Amino acid sequence: MSPAMTTKTIGVVGTGVIGSGWAVRVLARGCDVVAWDPADGAEDRLREAIERAWPAATELGLFPGADPDRVRWAESPEEIAAAADWIQESAPEDEALKRSLLHRLDLVAPPHTVIASSSSGLLPTRLAEGCDHPERMLVGHPFNPVYLLPLVEVVAGEATSAEAVAAAVEHYDDLVMHPLVVRTEIEGYLSDRLQEALWREVLHLVNDGVATTAELDDAVVYGPGLRWAAMGTNLTFHLAGGDGGMRHMLSQFGPALKLPWTHMEAPELTGELIEAMASGTEAQATGRTVAELERQRDQSLLGVMRALGETGIGAGQLITERDDRIQAANRVADDC
Repeated sequence: MSPAMTTKTIGVVGTGVIGSGWAVRVLARGCDVVAWDPADGAEDRLREAIERAWPAATELGLFPGADPDRVRWAESPEEIAAAADWIQESAPEDEALKRSLLHRLDLVAPPHTVIASSSSGLLPTRLAEGCDHPERMLVGHPFNPVYLLPLVEVVAGEATSAEAVAAAVEHYDDLVMHPLVVRTEIEGYLSDRLQEALWREVLHLVNDGVATTAELDDAVVYGPGLRWAAMGTNLTFHLAGGDGGMRHMLSQFGPALKLPWTHMEAPELTGELIEAMASGTEAQATGRTVAELERQRDQSLLGVMRALGETGIGAGQLITERDDRIQAANRVADDC
């Protein structure tokens, strides 16, 4: 595999929320983007999405050469496959659609070009079925907004080569992300499985009339969400055990695991539940548009990550590293 650090042109196939987020992250790194999406008006929507996100990307930090206009629109996925050094597929979460698209990319892209899918839960082994070069196929699952959040889950299929995984880790590291290699191919990977458990419990609590969407969000925003940003669940519970750590925590609170506190199966999505969820979140938005909420979210994320940078914990460590890399890159650019 070609070294990921030499990657200059990134192919973005599918330019919805995730695909456009990838485009912004790549452009902020100072690379070129070649993009394609079959939907009518997709090019205009991509350029509008880049324009909306660019202030947040700028605040996060731009590398030399970063330019929101370094985007070229392609007429087909085959055109992207022929031009890109790295291909990131971000089509809708439909296995048949993704397999067809990946097959088209695989037929044209040079064998050394890695093709990564942004799938949020599909198995890369199944996605790569029928491809001539399944060894260069893998999943690179990001999190919205991609241009700010650093986590990307790297999932290999049965035929994926170790070289492709190493190239993916290097490529995403070059974008100053946190490539988390999922060692076992499993549906939903790691983060979405955790999010799904919380999401199902939310649906049950709303469905049972126990709490509103706003109350449940408050239960996270003002409490565990703040801890999770720095330490996640396990290290947080380790601290809950005091000097005895996790062992004491489990001995003290372990019996509660037998209590009927949670539901694992999701409730039936009835019309009443859908209305409760939709009306609840619309009330929480208090008239703010999605674009306004996105700006508030981005500023909040930047604030949290910058604050964590002072302690070097979690995403804060990558914020500091990004600043250092940008300064180094600027020095090199100035010397040229």
